[in-house]
Amino acid sequence: MPSIIAVKLTLWFLSFILDFDTVTWDDQLVGGLDFIANSVLQVPFFLMSLMRYISPTLDHMFMDALKWVDQTYYQKHKSEDPDTLRATYYAELSLYQTHGDTSKHKKPMEAITAFLMRSGKRAGISLAIFALSYLPLVGRFVLPAASFYAFNNAVGPIPATVIFGSGIFLPRRYLVKFLASYFSSRSLMRELLEPYFSRVRFSREQKKHWFHDREGVLFGFGVGFYIFLKIPLLGVLIYGIAEASTAYLITKITDPPPPPAHAEGFAESQVTWKNKQEFLRLPLIDLDKNNADTVGKGGDYTGIAASKKTT
Repeated sequence: MPSIIAVKLTLWFLSFILDFDTVTWDDQLVGGLDFIANSVLQVPFFLMSLMRYISPTLDHMFMDALKWVDQTYYQKHKSEDPDTLRATYYAELSLYQTHGDTSKHKKPMEAITAFLMRSGKRAGISLAIFALSYLPLVGRFVLPAASFYAFNNAVGPIPATVIFGSGIFLPRRYLVKFLASYFSSRSLMRELLEPYFSRVRFSREQKKHWFHDREGVLFGFGVGFYIFLKIPLLGVLIYGIAEASTAYLITKITDPPPPPAHAEGFAESQVTWKNKQEFLRLPLIDLDKNNADTVGKGGDYTGIAASKKTT
């Protein structure tokens, strides 16, 4: 990113000396730099994600949305037997510390550093793949091979092979945007879920399995909002809407958390999405029913009964 800014500033200074109106190479250079910044490095998305670690606004938005979801749920089912309703999410989750024991978990500045390192690693890999795609002979296979590698574990070898085969004939620009959309939507989903994972502590392996078991739903959710994030000027607003919507999603793909004192074993119990098939078969009008029928059925952690609300 600094190098892109430096090149543009250099061109701006040269414009006072050289007549760029008679050449086109400067426009091609600037267009190429903009393409790298927006499609390869995903700079706008990076800046929006970075704001989470600078300001707690998105975290507060997630919790406020979660509170609203709980209130709406109980208002909707106020005529039903309270014992059949699910437990709340906001009341219990708000009792969890967002950073936990700093002797075991990252401090805020360490979290920012870790985020910058992750982003830098992704940017480096993206630039390397993009550069390799310009190699003679083998360059045309680099991006399709990267697509196959990315999608093989997610959708299986047959769809990944189809993507690889079609990618050979697609222009480089479209393949870059396709890969960037896939990886950025996954990164977006992880960032949107950070308010949940900053409170409910999962090990690295547990989080990996948690995402894998919900991969289809999370990918669809993430890619839908990622497309809207690309809208100029409205992207920041859409990001806030996506964070609030994630609070609602959490109530559909996880169990209500117990109080912190009884949280031992809760994370492990959530690795597997227990009501996945029932949830996916439900019509939209009955989404709340699945939560009410399955609350407390995990049985792998203690204290969930203590979090059951009967208001």
